[in-house]
Order: sequence, then structure tokens, then C-alpha cells
Amino acid sequence: MAVPALDPLLVSQLALGAVALYTLVTGASRAIDALLSLAYRYDVPEALIGVTLVAVGTSLPELGAHVTASVGILSGALDYRVTSAVVLGGNMGSSTTQQLLLFGILLLGFGRIDLSTRTLTDVFVPMTLGLVLTLVTAWDGTISRLDGLVLLVAFAVYLGYSYVRRQPTPVQGTPSTNVSRDTGTAVVMLALVLASASILLTVVQDVVAGVVLGGSMVGVLTLGIAASFPELSTVLDGIRRKTPVVAVGTLVGSNIVNPLLGFGLGGTISTYHVPTAVVVWDLPFKIVAAVGLLVYVRYRDGVLRRRVGVWLIGVYFVYIVGRMLLFPGQ
Repeated sequence: MAVPALDPLLVSQLALGAVALYTLVTGASRAIDALLSLAYRYDVPEALIGVTLVAVGTSLPELGAHVTASVGILSGALDYRVTSAVVLGGNMGSSTTQQLLLFGILLLGFGRIDLSTRTLTDVFVPMTLGLVLTLVTAWDGTISRLDGLVLLVAFAVYLGYSYVRRQPTPVQGTPSTNVSRDTGTAVVMLALVLASASILLTVVQDVVAGVVLGGSMVGVLTLGIAASFPELSTVLDGIRRKTPVVAVGTLVGSNIVNPLLGFGLGGTISTYHVPTAVVVWDLPFKIVAAVGLLVYVRYRDGVLRRRVGVWLIGVYFVYIVGRMLLFPGQ
């Protein structure tokens, strides 16, 4: 049986997209490292660093893609429906990877995690409420500018709440020894994030036209997975340092930042078309998983064991397989 020849143009586009994706993730990581060093140099309070730079920094790949996509939509350089689908699918794919797969890996590696009632109140409840608000604003199939502003206000409220409820958890970092160098690094890396996101979205727009999968599904499988690498490093570091609660805060915090700030920024700049899969599969799946885990944790008095990690990883693959079977063309 003859194997069909690969289209050289498609192969070159995929290669370019892979390079852009790698650059997006690594550029975001280096930008946040430089910004953290500058923050320590100028004695920014650790609590403020934790609820701003750390919370937003791990979501920088997704946020960079949202800003670039929205500017491209607004200028007419990118297709409104396809680009909306790619970045929203990437957002949902990334946050679900963190919520289920990476959380499961953390539990497998650590064995047992004890979560206090305060952690549930400060982290899990805001995540669930944020997902519900995102579903409400996206339910009509669009994220309007008003919807975007509502989500941004909700994110600002979350930041204020997090700062008021802050706990004395030290943030890892060292002060900058060369302000000019670190400032230049931060600026260059942030520019690189936006440039690579622009290239990636252009490539994906072309690839979507030639493949069976739709834009949001491509976003879930590419940007969604790759953008979770910063959180994966946090999980592995949490296992190594035996600080699982910090990793849990990062994983759940990203599930607040991604929908509220990502959808909010994009909606405010350009508005979004929301694929059906996002409102009938992604967000409901995430909400049910969040509520289920919250109820389980309360029932078990805050104790999560390794077997829960196995279940979370299994549920993640149910999410991926279910989405591919039910909404492959979206």
C-alpha cells in the first residue's frame, strides 16, 4: 500500500510553527525571570510579586498569544473566526492540562497533599467562580468588549482579594545585579513572545485550512499543551523542594488568570467568536472537574492521595479524547 507523499509546504509550515511555539514558551520564561530579578532589586513586596508577576508570568505564553491574535484580528491580518478558535482553544487546552494532568503528576510525585480550608477558600473557590463567569460571558457565542471588561474587572477583584488574603510564602528569586541587562532582556524577550505568537498564529491559520481538525482543536493540541511547560517546571520544582502547596497555588492560579485575563484582554481589544466546543465541552468539563475535586477535598478533610492523581490524569485524557471525537472540526 503506497504511503501518500507529504506536502513540502505543509511540512515547512509545521516546522516553522514548532520553532515559533518553542520560542514563545522559552521567551516567556526568560522574560519573567528578568522581571522577577528587577522586582527583587527594587524591594517589591513578595506578596505583591506572588499575586502579579508569578501568577501572570506562568501564563505569559497564552496572554501573548491573546494580545497578538486580537491585534491581528483588529487589523484584518488574521481571520476572525479561525484565530478566535485557536487562541480560545489554546487557552482552554492549557488551563485544563494544568488543572488535571499536571495536578495529577504532582500528586503522583508527592504521594500526599494536605490542603487547608484557607487554601480551598483562597484558590479553589475563586477558580470555580472565574470559570462560571467565563462560561456566562461566552454562552452567546461571542466575547464582546463589555464581556471582556467584566472579565478584566473580575480579575482585578481576584488580585485585590489575593493580596488581602496573602500568606507569608517566600517567592524564589535573586535580586538583579545588572539592571540595564535585565531590563533589556525583559523587553527583548517580551517582544520575542509577541513576534513568535504572531508567526505561530499565521502558520496555524494556514495549516487549519489544510487539515481535518478545526482551529480550536489545533489550539488545544499545540498552544494548549506547550504553554503548560512553565507550570510543569513549577510542578517538578515543587516535588523536588517538597513544597506542593506552592505548586497547587500556581496550577489553580493559572486557571484563574487564563480565562479571566486571556478572554478579557482579547474581548476588550477585538472581541472573539467562541466555538461551540468551548461553551458546551471545555468550560462545563472544567467546572464539573473543579466542583468535583472541591467536594472530594472537603469530604476527605483536605487530604489528597496518589490515587486521586491517577484519576485526574485519566479524566484529562477523557477530556482530550472526548473533544476530538465530538468536536474535531471546531
